[in-house]
Amino acid sequence: MYKIYFITFGCKVNHYETECMKELFRQAGFEITDEEEKADAVVINSCTVTSSGDSRALTALRRTREALPSAVIALTGCYPQADPGEAGKLTEADIIAGTKHRSGIVDMVCSCLEDRKRIVELSDYSSDELFEPLKCTRFDRNTRAFVKIQDGCNQFCSYCMIPYARGRCRSKPLEVLRGEIREIAANGVREIVLSGINLCFYGREWGGDLADAAEICAETAGIERIRLGSLEPEMMSDELLARLKALPQFCPQFHLSLQSGCDRILKAMNRRYNAAEYLALTQRIRSIFPDCSFTTDVMVGFPQETGADHAESLDFVRKIGFAKVHVFRYSRRKGTRADKMDGQVPESVKTLRWQEMTSAAEKSREEYLRSLVGRTVPVLFERENSTEFHRGYAPDYTLIKISRKNPEKSLRNQIISVIIEEYGHDCCFGSAVADV
Repeated sequence: MYKIYFITFGCKVNHYETECMKELFRQAGFEITDEEEKADAVVINSCTVTSSGDSRALTALRRTREALPSAVIALTGCYPQADPGEAGKLTEADIIAGTKHRSGIVDMVCSCLEDRKRIVELSDYSSDELFEPLKCTRFDRNTRAFVKIQDGCNQFCSYCMIPYARGRCRSKPLEVLRGEIREIAANGVREIVLSGINLCFYGREWGGDLADAAEICAETAGIERIRLGSLEPEMMSDELLARLKALPQFCPQFHLSLQSGCDRILKAMNRRYNAAEYLALTQRIRSIFPDCSFTTDVMVGFPQETGADHAESLDFVRKIGFAKVHVFRYSRRKGTRADKMDGQVPESVKTLRWQEMTSAAEKSREEYLRSLVGRTVPVLFERENSTEFHRGYAPDYTLIKISRKNPEKSLRNQIISVIIEEYGHDCCFGSAVADV
């Protein structure tokens, strides 16, 4: 039995695809190992959202080759797909495959283990590309499952390589999704997180809607929670919100991608909304889901961003009241329009703006957690990893901890009502309403 080890970078979609590949290897008789030094083969699933993402994947590739000179190493994911010319030169990898042909990865590795002939499998996406039929029904946590239902992007934001690395928008067929969700539920998973590269485009090829996928999850016995991944603000229709509201299982945490709170910068980024529209959307959602939370991503240091632009974005972030903000510096990506723009912001300035935005984000996070004190919320508890606390998540995706009175007792995969009594740096603490 061959042993195989996985290294994964990037987003939840990448992690889902790694789980799918693990499932394919298990079915082929491989043993998935957590001990890299014992692996006969290693799969590195890369990310190319930022240049630092590329660097991390390349560092991992070179370190792995040095540590395991006789192992078969496969480099997959967005980096080789977006830059096939450079990726093809990487002699440290025995197999180079992008974001296509995942279903063939087992055959590639088996072939290479047998004859050690190098394999480069990189091809462009066609305009009529279909959704690759991968699925995953086993998850390590066994409480929450990320399910990829959409791939590709049609937006072409000026800073982003993803349309080149993932192709155009395409969706998992509803009947395929239905079967996958049933298998996941049969394995004991109670929460589904629907994920995609541009999730709100789900089903548009056939006149469908993201709500269709959420409703399939809701009608599946055993699924008690449904979450959505990252959402594009301009695609959040009133109909979608109304259909989500009708689902008792829906968890009202909205990750609405912002990038900037300055209209001038949003336009330069080729985003499809302005700050006023974004604000109006959050107000509309709050009127429908009073206990909702908003999380987001914010970029600082985009080309031509002035101090005044940054201040405008800061003020906007403070105004929304986000539960959590992922702040990152603009990273130049060869092949994007933003890379060719004049007025590139110095790294030292980016760092200062990152610090200011991070400070504002942390304050917003603290204010949000403080506002939860006194609420009673249902918490889905996860795998125990502490003798001091049981840990789980409320519907708004706030981490909740309660004291673990009996170290021998586990609450994993149970939903229990908890009254929130205090907040900490990145979580809240409380007590179960009933004895547990």
